[in-house]
Amino acid sequence: MLIAVALLAACSQPLTREQIAALDYGPRPQDYEKIVRDYLRPRLAEPDFALIEFKAGPAPLVQTDALMQEREYGWAVCVLVNDKNPRGAYEGYYPVVVYIRAGRAVASNGGTLERVTGKRYAHAQCRRLGYEVPDHPF
Repeated sequence: MLIAVALLAACSQPLTREQIAALDYGPRPQDYEKIVRDYLRPRLAEPDFALIEFKAGPAPLVQTDALMQEREYGWAVCVLVNDKNPRGAYEGYYPVVVYIRAGRAVASNGGTLERVTGKRYAHAQCRRLGYEVPDHPF
């Protein structure tokens, strides 16, 4: 119980409109697909065979508060990823949102290491970018 209270207390206040307007996202990345693929590559079990579908973005986005991460912002891109498991079978699509600033990926939500909590954040961020991630498995 004390840990939950401490985690909730650690969440920062939402940014004001003025604070959001003052954020520097840098120029819109023209090569965002390459930036996202390069960012995901070392995080995938089988990068040469992973299926990556670009669904929304890039668009300026401030990450909603996450308990396990610092708040991020940038040109956000929503992708669906289907990677292979150690036996070589595809696991099914899961959403990932990658944040890009100054031509490089700076953070993500929903990757393989954070499927439980990150999936929820990735669903919400994809929705904010204009793509509704289906609830059913792919």
